[in-house]
Amino acid sequence: MKNSEPHILVVNIFFAPYTYGGATIVAEEVARGLQKRHGWQISVLSAVSRMDLPPYAIRKIQSGEIPNYVINLPPARPFAQMYSNPQVTEATSRLIQALSPDLLHLHCIQELGTGVIRAARQEGLPVVVSAHDYWWICERQFMIRADGRYCGQDPVKIEGCRSCVLDLAQSRTRMLQLRQASEEVDLMTYPSEYARDLCQRSGLQPKSDAVWQNGVTQPGTDFAIAQAERRRKSPRLVFGYCGGPSDIKGWPLIRKAFESLDRSDFEVLLADGSMEGNWWSDVDFSTLPGKWRTHPRYSQAEMDGFWIQVDVLLFPSQWKETFGLTIREALARGIRVIQTDSGGTVEHGGPDRARAIPIGADAETLRNEIRHALTRPDRYAQPIPIADFVTQTDEFVELVSPLFSKRVPGSAGPVRISRPDLPNLQQVAARTA
Repeated sequence: MKNSEPHILVVNIFFAPYTYGGATIVAEEVARGLQKRHGWQISVLSAVSRMDLPPYAIRKIQSGEIPNYVINLPPARPFAQMYSNPQVTEATSRLIQALSPDLLHLHCIQELGTGVIRAARQEGLPVVVSAHDYWWICERQFMIRADGRYCGQDPVKIEGCRSCVLDLAQSRTRMLQLRQASEEVDLMTYPSEYARDLCQRSGLQPKSDAVWQNGVTQPGTDFAIAQAERRRKSPRLVFGYCGGPSDIKGWPLIRKAFESLDRSDFEVLLADGSMEGNWWSDVDFSTLPGKWRTHPRYSQAEMDGFWIQVDVLLFPSQWKETFGLTIREALARGIRVIQTDSGGTVEHGGPDRARAIPIGADAETLRNEIRHALTRPDRYAQPIPIADFVTQTDEFVELVSPLFSKRVPGSAGPVRISRPDLPNLQQVAARTA
């Protein structure tokens, strides 16, 4: 007998036990919250790429209480199959018939493609898409040009993509198909007003849309005490940076800003978010003033171990981001933020918004903000209220609950295919981005 609570099929390119990227963290946390807090049934479709499995085979793995059905995507697929793949559509259709969910919630579907929307529509299911990046309007996903700089189009027009894409005709077809696919989406959510406005202006027209801000993992109950004790023992200001040695995240700007700084009474802690722990292995810090250290990759449960060592977050992103999860994690912990005016990252109630650095500003501008942080009398910030994943989950329930009445199944409803359960797979290698 079918559970009276809704059954949601979550679709994201990655999912536990293979967590990668902030969007995956959001997808996982909301899925767990829907299951534990609201009693909803959750299943997941994600992807792997393995040579020892048949192409497009689906296998079931499980980490915790949520089953994850991974589809094996073969390498070297044609361009069009990266955004609309008939084999993925067919495999998803079979999975939907086997699971009989009530709604599909899509997050990042690059490489899986929009066929999952078509598969849901064939079964009369409502579809919610949560856009975490610009994949729907930019085939490069983040609006970063081939030369490593931010595109800056607003709105995005395919004619302006000529210098970035390999085949403008193919890219035009992609854009048209994704716009058409968006029209079949019942609700598209965006993590910021900036992201929604840009996507609307660039031609996305779902049936409805909403800003659905991401939650963050809140500090532990003992965080403030440990933070105060660390600051008491070592009054040197500690700057933190999480973006890696990336131009678009502002690392060259940070280096130049510190190179000519005329003081050394501070520390800089660099998070290493790489899977291999080698982001900073080839970087020489010996010529930079102050004390420089690295911190290994951390999980959501471990993040307080990083943040407890930081007083000021450096976030000189050189592109218009959709949200800025790291900024919110810092603000919730009483950590000051030096940031650029980078899209959705400024849509918060944190201090110093008026001091946001323009994208493209020179190193001296950032250097002045660093000096200001070192000399200001109120050197430590107070925590500010930031939504957590519980709040985000509850907001999702409010947003999607009206959609369940819109399901239009066939006369007999979804058909459960007659076949054994999908086999468990204990060892599945994680895809690489």
